[in-house]
Amino acid sequence: MRSVFVTGTDTGAGKTLASTALLHALRARGLRAVGMKPVASGCAQTCDGWRNEDALALLAASDPQPAYGDLNPYALPLPLAPEIAAGEAGVSVQLPAIAAAFDRLQGKADTVVVEGVGGWAAPLSATLDQADLARQLQLPVVLVVGLRLGCLNHARLSARAIAADGCRLIGWIASEVDPLMERRDENFALLGARIDAPCWGRLPYRRAPDARALSACLTLPD
Repeated sequence: MRSVFVTGTDTGAGKTLASTALLHALRARGLRAVGMKPVASGCAQTCDGWRNEDALALLAASDPQPAYGDLNPYALPLPLAPEIAAGEAGVSVQLPAIAAAFDRLQGKADTVVVEGVGGWAAPLSATLDQADLARQLQLPVVLVVGLRLGCLNHARLSARAIAADGCRLIGWIASEVDPLMERRDENFALLGARIDAPCWGRLPYRRAPDARALSACLTLPD
């Protein structure tokens, strides 16, 4: 597994937790594993510039730790859909800039975990979809399924869209985002029977999740 693109069934599905847990699992195998958040909207101004919470979590889970600008080439201030946030910031999200940053990261690591935004069909710009990015970087896809009411529909539609866009779904991770969800085990079993890719693990709900500890819940392919 050289590098992967992590997408989710929707915003709040648990992509960042799954991505950071995946980084820790890869590092436990002795691999140099680095995260990447090409486009992040919703950033705080710091003395070092705009910084995104999810991107910083990926940075903390990475070894070696890359330059923030390579891990998150587009840090957009407003917590809006990337296309809107970029327009408000006067920024044009460009695929060549992301690809160049990815190449720099891949040159320093054995594997790069690239986290997308929202769900699979959420656009990055007026002319750029996440499928374009995954194809350009030649990345297989891992789908994070947020376990909550409606997840069966969201997961099946996402898996179909990934295939229709010419990308390869190589695995999925269940993320327990709703502690009050009824029949979680039954829904998990139904997902496993309907997603045409192996399940890499199930991340239990935690009020304050520890990605390193939760990495033990993942079983990665050889």
